[in-house]
This record gives sequence, structure tokens and C-alpha cells, in this order.
Amino acid sequence: MVEVLAIQNLYSKEPGPLAPLPCSGSRGPLLRAWSEWPLRHLLDCCWMSGVLAMLLLRPAWPGVSVRRALAFHPTRLLSWDSSTRRRPPWKSGSRPEARPGGAELLRLREDDLPSAPRLEILFGLAPCTLALRAARRAVTRLLLQKGVVGSGPRAEVARDAEALGIPVQLMRRRELDALCRGQIHQGLCMEVAPLLPKAWPEGRENEPREDPASRRLWLILEEIQDPRNLGAVLRSAHFLGVDKVITSRRNSCPLTPVVSKASAGTMEVMDVFATDDLPGLLKVKAQQGWLVAGTVGCPGSVVPQCSDIPITSCLEFLWDRSTLLVLGNEGSGLSHEIRNLCHILLTILPGRELPPEVESLNVSVAAGILLHSIISQRKGQDSLLKEETRAVLCDSLEPSAASEELDPRASQGLGVRAPATAAEP
Repeated sequence: MVEVLAIQNLYSKEPGPLAPLPCSGSRGPLLRAWSEWPLRHLLDCCWMSGVLAMLLLRPAWPGVSVRRALAFHPTRLLSWDSSTRRRPPWKSGSRPEARPGGAELLRLREDDLPSAPRLEILFGLAPCTLALRAARRAVTRLLLQKGVVGSGPRAEVARDAEALGIPVQLMRRRELDALCRGQIHQGLCMEVAPLLPKAWPEGRENEPREDPASRRLWLILEEIQDPRNLGAVLRSAHFLGVDKVITSRRNSCPLTPVVSKASAGTMEVMDVFATDDLPGLLKVKAQQGWLVAGTVGCPGSVVPQCSDIPITSCLEFLWDRSTLLVLGNEGSGLSHEIRNLCHILLTILPGRELPPEVESLNVSVAAGILLHSIISQRKGQDSLLKEETRAVLCDSLEPSAASEELDPRASQGLGVRAPATAAEP
């Protein structure tokens, strides 16, 4: 700092508070030697010390102007005044006028602005094939792996896509792996729009009631969160003939490509509904005469026991009217509110003693067992009804016709009778 002030004092022509500094001790010869140097040499020596001098001059000499003290600096870092702002050279010229409505646009939220449609990658042979045939999604392009097209089902999907005007693009396997994030894509992917569940209409109390004796079966899913579990449940429900599937919108897994792959493409062709008021739905259907059947773990599991709600095995359950089968979350099961709305709780009895850690089944496996145990009664009762109808028809026939013998093919539903043999004289 002393050297810089001395340099400024030597080459300053204006009088001021910078009087000649006393040179005492070993620093005097240094200052006298510097005074004999040419100005350009002094400037070269102070090139790197300019910033340090700029920071130290003002605290040490409050009355000294920084502009005056560092006038020798080649870069003129402090050539601007604090009261006057300078614009960079690349921004020279007239300032642009403010755009009309700019403040209002800044206050707009992102949700108020139209956003570009979000796309997702559907992967797998069955999901892509069924999605293309169902035409429930907007398909942007079809992605095929190079070298595996051939003449099999992938080639058929490619021809169907070209017939619909969908561009087909060949990609390497590692590129498809990156798009699918390591999922098994079988060399076939599609860039599609998301598939959303249908909104269940609320307030349907005034609609004509269905006859509970028709024995319809609806599957209600409360907060199923694992996509593979949801896909497996949808596949079993569609295979076994469930009439309708309704999920809770809150804390439930959306219909993602992983769900579609786990369902083997079933999600692309079946209707899945979602509701925000699951308890309200159960109350409405119960008032219409439907049975609300919940599900719990085996009796040895830690399940809150409800004294008012009976617990029975699914093998002993009699399906005699329309039923809502309710499945709960993978970890906590049915919520307390939903459990209190159930008329009966179904369980699956184990075949052996189980430790507490494995006292229940996966929700998708349990759904398959429960649905099969209920829907199998429909086939058994239908065959029993046919036998009773046949017996009534036989009793109402005339005595001459009653002597006729049934052909063995009549038991196969062909309705062919053999003529009666003539009576012996």
C-alpha cells in the first residue's frame, strides 16, 4: 500500500492530502530507487497489485479518491463512478421498450398455460399390439429393434402401424433399453399418450337399480400402489370375467406402461374406473342391495378384529347376489373406514402353520384365488339350473313322450332324442 501511494504521489500534478511520505529505515532506499524508474516499468510492476491496492486504499486513506489513486492502472477497473452505471459494450444502443402485458404474463402460473402433451414409452409385444388395435391412445411413432423385425408378429405390428400412418423407426437395442429404463421390451416399443382411468360418475343414486339376483361382481381396489401388482390383478380380473374394476384415485398407482406390461396388455382393452369417493360408492351400492365383501389376511395375522363383521373362508362363501369385492393396500390392507362398510370379510386359509412374516399372500395372488372361488360358483349354479330345468321339462311331457329315451348327445346340449322302441305284444 505504501509503494502504491508513493507512485501516485510522484506522478500526480494535483496537490492534495497525499503529501510526500517519510522514508525511514530500510524502505527509504526502495522508494528512492522506484522514483528513478520509468513510468511504464512502474505500471508493469503494479499490474497484478491493482486489485489489492483498490481494496486497501480507501480504508487506509478515507479522504483519497480511488479514481485518483489508481489512475495509472492500465485496465481502468475503477474508471466508472458509483453514481453512474455503465452498460456493457455488447448492450450499447437504445434500451428496448417494455413489452405490453409483461407483468401480467409473469404472474401467470404454469398450470394456466397450455402445455405440450406428455408422452410415454409403451414396451412389450402384447401391450403394443393390443394398444394399436384398441386405438385408445394417440400413437406418435413405433420403435423397432434392428435385426429382429423378420416376418413374425413384430412385422405384422409394423404393417398395421404403416397402414394407420404411424411412422416406424428402427433403433439399436441399447437405445431401446435406455428408453425403457432397462425393462424387457422384446424389441418393440411405442411412443404413446398416457392412458387415464375413466372417471366414475358420482351421484348415480337416481339411476335404475340393477337386480341383485343377477349376481354381478365388481372388483374394488383401495390404494394399490405397486404397478406390477395392479397389472397382475387386472389380468386376472379380465380373464375370470369380472364385470367392472374401480380403483381409488387417492394413493393409487396410475395406469403406467409397467402396469400394461404386467397385465400382458389387458389394460389396453379393458375399462378401469377411478373414484374420489370410494366410501360413498360402497354406501350407494349397499343401499341398492349389493353385498360388500372385504378381504383380510389369515386368522393368525395381525388384523383388527371387528365384532360386528363376520370373517369367513372364501371356500365357504355363497355368492347369491351382486357383490363388491374390495381389496386393500399391499401393506396395511383395508382402511378402517372401508372395513366398517363391509358386510362380510373373506380370507384365504393357509395349508400349514406359518411364521408371522409370511402369514399373507401377495395382493395379486390373493385376488386370483378369491375371484376364482367366487366366479366358479356361477358356472356350478348355471349347470345346476340347467339340470333342474331339464327335469321340469321332462315332468311336463305327455305320457307318450315321457316314454322316449334321451339320446346321450342330449347331455352335450344338442337336444336330440331317440325314438322309443315298440312295445312287445
